[in-house]
Amino acid sequence: MNTALHPGTADAIVGRWRMHVAALALASLCVLLLFQRDVADLVRLWWTSTTYGHCLFIPAVVAWLIWTRRRELGALTPVAWWPGLAIDAAGCSGWLLGEAAGVAGARHFGVVIMLQGAAVTVLGPHVGRALLFPLAYAFFAVPFGEWLEPPLQQITVAIVMPLLHLAGVPAAVEGVLIHAGPYYFEVAEACSGSKFVLSMLAFAALVANTCFRSSRRRATFLAVALVVPVLANGVRAFGTIWAAQFFGLQAATGFDHIVYGWVFFALVMAAVMAGGWRWFDRAPDEAAFDPADLPAPRRHRISVTLAAVLIVSGCAAFAIWAAAIGGRTQHLPPQLHLPDVPGWTRAPLSKGAPWEPFYPGADHRLIGRYVDGSGHAVDLAIAVFARQEEGKEVISYGTGVLRESDRWVRVAFLPDIDGGSAMRITAPGPVERVVATWYRVAGRVTNSPVVVKLATLQARLIGGEPAAVALHLSAEEGKEHDAASVIARFRTALGPIDHVSAEVMR
Repeated sequence: MNTALHPGTADAIVGRWRMHVAALALASLCVLLLFQRDVADLVRLWWTSTTYGHCLFIPAVVAWLIWTRRRELGALTPVAWWPGLAIDAAGCSGWLLGEAAGVAGARHFGVVIMLQGAAVTVLGPHVGRALLFPLAYAFFAVPFGEWLEPPLQQITVAIVMPLLHLAGVPAAVEGVLIHAGPYYFEVAEACSGSKFVLSMLAFAALVANTCFRSSRRRATFLAVALVVPVLANGVRAFGTIWAAQFFGLQAATGFDHIVYGWVFFALVMAAVMAGGWRWFDRAPDEAAFDPADLPAPRRHRISVTLAAVLIVSGCAAFAIWAAAIGGRTQHLPPQLHLPDVPGWTRAPLSKGAPWEPFYPGADHRLIGRYVDGSGHAVDLAIAVFARQEEGKEVISYGTGVLRESDRWVRVAFLPDIDGGSAMRITAPGPVERVVATWYRVAGRVTNSPVVVKLATLQARLIGGEPAAVALHLSAEEGKEHDAASVIARFRTALGPIDHVSAEVMR
């Protein structure tokens, strides 16, 4: 049995727990208030995003996991432990990097790590080990996994097409667009199954910890719980397309949304649970840990009051630092102008296939059409940010070439065009465009979102040009010309992207 810091009665231990829990609650509340913008952003995503709706239940699950350990925890004596501040520092550093680079996920993970570090600092490493899984499970409260959507889209297409051919439905695919019978179907991000996979991952991790002792069985259950939803989502997408051939597009997609949202996920979850039931090797009332294996630390103790003060003051220092270094703004003229391009003249924008990138937070947005002597047209769009901050980022979800619920959808990524990332997009009509993209951040030209984030981080942490520019070239596909080659010719006439971006901001 664990020995208390000061041997005494059970009442004394209960009193210690009350004091430490109160200090932890106060320190955690201060952290939440210091980073209330990120907390509010998390809650908004939980409440409004269908992909991350499961995150809304994670805090309640964490509380339940702690509650189930209450008897074993009562046999431990909380001890404030200053090395736990290293976890807080790691969370603050992660938050600061996310703040500087404009990466919301890093900020969100940083806040969660700060709260985990506060628990270890105020309660001690032995209590932290006892609460290892509940604390780690809190990571599922952070929305993550957007990077899963493109590969899952491709996997869904790879499953659907053979099934359609097997069922005798004539179908062809281009990128994520499937032409089956008289209908076109887009395997959009929402149809990729990512929300299904992420929800199942959180559910499977909980089941693996609470129902299994064997590490091998836990790993097997997790693997099955991830593979089955991916395969099931492909079958669901096939069923939707197949049903549309008999019942019509509107009836099939309407039924699909109901089934997928309320019945299909529950059936797959139940099937996975039923499949793993016979291998459960942990009793529901089995203790999560043995208190005798977790003695209280004898070194590096501090007073609980000092621990709470150090947690709050350390987090506040990082928040103040971020506010101080993130306030620099590039001076921009009140009005910007598109450049003149040799061999090309300005013309009215397209009325048959209008397109414009979406940058609601930009300080300046410019778009214009240029036509050469052969009648080939290219649209030049530029978005300029005097500085990047929350809601005003050159790269963020739902902005750029395509916006949420846009009439334009991505068909496929194409080879780079003179250093610019390219994609083919389509809209009802049907009409197609090719769009090439460049960014200029901290004086560096790139087409990589990762490099953009790193350059933004550099500019905001150690100095550099705070402005950011997004430049897009777009051309409509035609029967007698290739849009990518037209963009390449215009790109050559336009000159260096670096010079164009700098000239526009003067």
